[in-house]
Amino acid sequence: MADPELVRYTLDNGLRVVLAPDATAPVVGVSVHYDVGFRSEPEGRTGFAHLFEHLMFQGSESLEKLAHFRHVQSSGGTFNGSTHPDYTDYFEVLPSAALERALFLEADRMRAPKLTAENLANQIDVVKEEIRLNVLNRPYGGFPWITLPPVLYSTFPNAHNGYGGFEDLESATVEDCAAFFDTYYSPANAVLTVAGDFEVGAAKELIEKHFGDVPHRPAPERPSFAEPLPTTELLGETIDPHAPLPALGIGYRMPDPINDVDGYLAYLVLAGVLTDGDGSRLQQRLVHKEPLVVDIGAGAGLFGPFEARDPDTFTITLIHPHEVPRERVLAALDDELEKLAETPPSDEELRKVTARWTASLHSEHDRLVSRTLALGSFELLYGDASLVYQLADRMSAVTAEAVSAAAKALRPDARAVLVVKPASEGNNEQ
Repeated sequence: MADPELVRYTLDNGLRVVLAPDATAPVVGVSVHYDVGFRSEPEGRTGFAHLFEHLMFQGSESLEKLAHFRHVQSSGGTFNGSTHPDYTDYFEVLPSAALERALFLEADRMRAPKLTAENLANQIDVVKEEIRLNVLNRPYGGFPWITLPPVLYSTFPNAHNGYGGFEDLESATVEDCAAFFDTYYSPANAVLTVAGDFEVGAAKELIEKHFGDVPHRPAPERPSFAEPLPTTELLGETIDPHAPLPALGIGYRMPDPINDVDGYLAYLVLAGVLTDGDGSRLQQRLVHKEPLVVDIGAGAGLFGPFEARDPDTFTITLIHPHEVPRERVLAALDDELEKLAETPPSDEELRKVTARWTASLHSEHDRLVSRTLALGSFELLYGDASLVYQLADRMSAVTAEAVSAAAKALRPDARAVLVVKPASEGNNEQ
């Protein structure tokens, strides 16, 4: 089956455009991805990329506060935005007749969001409340995406808290916001994606009408966030006042997601072999047979796969009873990884994992919002939106030997181990 039609081009101001027509339903998705995320925010301004995402919904050159919400919802549409390690995205999904409305809204705030002291103070309070709800007052809040990186990584871009500390958030100024916008929110640093029910020629005219006169600013030079691999096991500890049980967050470095796609995919398959379903290796050993843990998971990326450039993180998280020593949990984990490193998984194991991944990918891409966002992020990170449609086949081509090699790389002397202790345990050793 041929890949769906994609049209890719660049406006004179540097804005990259991806068009993915699909007339199967009378809806259209519009997204804008900016090449800036947690890892680009400056020291002393933790959480700034996410805070700025909030500010992009607080009015723009032509629209007052909340007008964006009103225009989308009155058209029967939905919208949102999210911040990731290496990009920030915004989207709308609306009836296809409202395509121009979505394009106008995104172009207007790309041109000039409403950056005022009042909006900034309001959104700082909103973000602080979000942190209280999702991190500070929740069991295992921020585990492992906030708490594990400072153990595995040593540089500020990779190790810091992307949600932000209250002191850093409160010290943000309107001048900081204006400088951040001028640096990162230029058309040349963005990708516009339109997917769904539209005619390509008409969409191009509307895009030129609304985005063509957004002033060009050069895209900032993208720094490398590379840092050396660990050469010994790195240990960290945190106390969680709300956690009912101890937990372990284990982080390993992965192959370069952009320049070694197939090597990266082998780790996604490895995660499935280890923890996907009751028949998986770690579920069988650590949950059902011994048992040592009450919950276990493994995956690529602190937020999920395909959301970051190099370096990216393979994580294994385990929650275990108080009476089970963490050394016993780690020993069982390492034993299973050694077995997999020595003996590749069976064809049946691989087929189960890749079939689940293929079904999940197809299901996600059937959802217009997921497809729109995936096309935009892959164009931004990989320079090729069409890779979205190749993932299932490339996942199915991952060999047992590649999975075994990935397991062999998950060594105790090249990982970070974060110990999460309930407050009731304090500093008592297990």
